[in-house]
Amino acid sequence: MELPTRSLAELNEAANRLIAELSPHPKTATLITLSGELGAGKTTFVQAMARTLGVEETVTSPTFVLEKIYKLEGRQFSHLVHIDAYRLKGAHELEALGWKELLADSGNLIVLEWPERVAEVIPHDATRITFDIVDDGRIITVDGQEKNGKNIV
Repeated sequence: MELPTRSLAELNEAANRLIAELSPHPKTATLITLSGELGAGKTTFVQAMARTLGVEETVTSPTFVLEKIYKLEGRQFSHLVHIDAYRLKGAHELEALGWKELLADSGNLIVLEWPERVAEVIPHDATRITFDIVDDGRIITVDGQEKNGKNIV
């Protein structure tokens, strides 16, 4: 599904709709990957998701710390795990962060920026979101989890 956005408000609305439609997987973490060039809106999208999930602290890109975990209260997920793989040299570095354990916890919502850097460990059932800058906005393409036969977002 393609969703054009021309403003921060529209990007926030897309993130809100995504969170509203997400259901935890019964046995593994729910994984969303975000692809797109620098400045395409990936981290801004995660910030909007975090606000929707009740995260009150400032959400920044974990480019240098690689991952940040936010505890969620009273939501469909127990943790929001934000990972930025931009600086990783391969999947082995992601595995050193406890990737398998993170994926095994069905309470985790994992949002992974730059998945192409660690493509070999991305499960086939991940929701893949791509951000393309077009003219004065962006097009967000969602490929993945469906709910009640409809695409999320």
